[in-house]
Amino acid sequence: MATTVLDRTTPTGAAPRRAPWRSPVGQPAYARPALLVLAVLAAVLYAWGINHSQYHTFYANAARSMTESWQAFFYGSFDPGNSITLDKLPGFLWPQAISARIFGFHPWALTLPQVLEGVASLLVLYRVVRRWAGDHAALLASGAFLLTPVAVGLFRTAVEDPLFTLCVLLAAEATQRAAAAGRLGPLVLAGVWVGVGFQSKMLEAWAVLPALALVYLLSAPVALRRRLAHLALSAVVMTAVSASWMVAVALTPAQDRPYVDGTTNNSAFSMVVGYNFLNRFSSLGISAASTGSVSATRGGGGHGGTAHDGGRGTGTPHAPAGRHPVTAPLPHHTARGGGPGGFRGGGSQDGWGKMFGPSLASQTGWLYPFAAVAVVCGLLWRRGRPRTDRIRAGFALWGTWLATYFLVFSAGSVGGHTYYMGVIAVPLAALTGGGTVALWRAYRSGGRRSWVLPGAVAVTAAWGAFLASEFPTFLPWLAPAVGALGLAAVVLLVLARPGGPRTGGRLALAGLAASLAALLLAPGAWAVQVFNPVYGSSGMGAVGPSGLRGGHGGHGSPTWPGNGRAKGGFGAANGQLSAQQRALLAYTTAHRGTSRYAFATDSWNGASPYILATGARVLPLGGFSGQVPFPTEPQFQHLVDTGAVRFVLLGTGRGAGTPFGGGSATTAARIADWVRTDCPRVPASAYAGPPAPTPARPGPEATAQTLYQCGPGTPDGSPGSQATHARLGEAAARNAPR
Repeated sequence: MATTVLDRTTPTGAAPRRAPWRSPVGQPAYARPALLVLAVLAAVLYAWGINHSQYHTFYANAARSMTESWQAFFYGSFDPGNSITLDKLPGFLWPQAISARIFGFHPWALTLPQVLEGVASLLVLYRVVRRWAGDHAALLASGAFLLTPVAVGLFRTAVEDPLFTLCVLLAAEATQRAAAAGRLGPLVLAGVWVGVGFQSKMLEAWAVLPALALVYLLSAPVALRRRLAHLALSAVVMTAVSASWMVAVALTPAQDRPYVDGTTNNSAFSMVVGYNFLNRFSSLGISAASTGSVSATRGGGGHGGTAHDGGRGTGTPHAPAGRHPVTAPLPHHTARGGGPGGFRGGGSQDGWGKMFGPSLASQTGWLYPFAAVAVVCGLLWRRGRPRTDRIRAGFALWGTWLATYFLVFSAGSVGGHTYYMGVIAVPLAALTGGGTVALWRAYRSGGRRSWVLPGAVAVTAAWGAFLASEFPTFLPWLAPAVGALGLAAVVLLVLARPGGPRTGGRLALAGLAASLAALLLAPGAWAVQVFNPVYGSSGMGAVGPSGLRGGHGGHGSPTWPGNGRAKGGFGAANGQLSAQQRALLAYTTAHRGTSRYAFATDSWNGASPYILATGARVLPLGGFSGQVPFPTEPQFQHLVDTGAVRFVLLGTGRGAGTPFGGGSATTAARIADWVRTDCPRVPASAYAGPPAPTPARPGPEATAQTLYQCGPGTPDGSPGSQATHARLGEAAARNAPR
């Protein structure tokens, strides 16, 4: 009897399984290995020194609180007591909080999601550009994105933009698929991705909509009526996903959820529309006064800076490995323009010319000229093609994306937040990849168009040499090297041009290689500074000298930015309490009885160390800005009356109250004054804490920290709480609206 032996390794009728490092059919053999190399390099750049991460103080408090309860997780509560939220939507912190729940609350656990989001962003960018302009364009775009300094800094930083950047890239990928076949499903998915991006970056996510809608309207192979209907349905889904958290907050009774920071009316819509959007355009005469939001900025498109932005998170997310951040001295690298962020004249990261200033251009703008030439030529040269032309649609996508965000950031306030530019790096990299392929083809075809590639390389190399020369003491060889490479590239391309004196393939390829080196050398030299113990990256997403003291990061940090001593007392923190802080927390915990909070503080800065280190329930007054009327005087009186608050720690610094124009007029300041007047002090000897060290250079806001006890059972037995309650009640009556 015959026996049939079946081969179990390969299913009948199935194609052989392809190894993940091998390119799919139809792609060059080197495409997939090259992509994997780029992905690995991206992971190395983004994760380098992750073991030396520092907490992004303000956001890390919320992440810690979100690991304490699922209610805090959903609302994005700043404190574990769920008293007040962040002044942002919490979506960008959800991955960080989940990571901390899995791996424990450590700085690197909060940074890890951004690393993964960065690698995913590079892979999605490759996919979108390959489908648009081919494998070579996709590899070039991915390489340009990898070597953009702000992209490296962005995905090392525990802020909103990494997740937001990934979401808008995924929306572009879905829109591209929808436009190719005129399908509704992928377009609806694009709306979902924009909505998820909204949970991370609010209304900034909607700025990508003109680019996505234009691509679908121009190139989808279906009738106009159907295109409009598809866009309308996608917009409905996008709006629903975008507004979902705000609607949930609005439908929840105020007593059952935290107060919404950044507002005077406890409204999530006010926080999103007024506080985080309209306030950023105050220099254009736009006012958020009627929206119920705190007035948070004093700069923008016209002049000045933002108090709100300038102080939030200037610490270092993670320093280079092998060197503790505090031990690295900082050289003083300033640009020729003078002031921080200025463009031949100083200023800050604000004003209509901010995008061309050394502060931001050194992080994201090395490829401005080449991208501009690429999008103009790409659109002009595709005139007369069918409406559904894929190449023209791609140039329209990236060109509209770049122009929209460029104008938004030029008109609005950036205020030191270099990582905002990550969304600009995406279209610049895509246009560099697709533009290089388009200009190279035109160059090889001869005629007048063959002059465009040498011209674009010449202008971009000159711009890169100029930017490099703005930092004359940082890599002094860089500007001459870029200039020399640019000159060599132009000479080679001119000589090898079809119809030129020495037409030849090898010479032309040498010119192309020199061109790419001239374009990418300078940004690459800045990007690899993450390996340099002196530079690394700042908590604002800047890499290189523009993130240091005297540079253009807007930090003003006297030492390595990761040591927590940043402008205004914000920045990074290591999550450890001093001996005095441990003693104080132990005392308040032991004597709090049934109090809901260990103590209250006059600023989020004062609450931050205790929340980060132990997850203690500490009540901050005034929100991030110090201007938020939470808790109100009657609410604070009720907390004291009911024993929910027994101790108050004053002199812990300030929120952003002073630069916001707050001062003694704020609710938090009035409560603090009453506490000082009517609540007995708790002597430091009571909790055996060592005396607080005297600052070597006490700033104008430096004050001694003092613990007070309010309510029944004061240290000296005095009825101080009764006087406090009476005066709070009188003041509340005086300030009640009539």
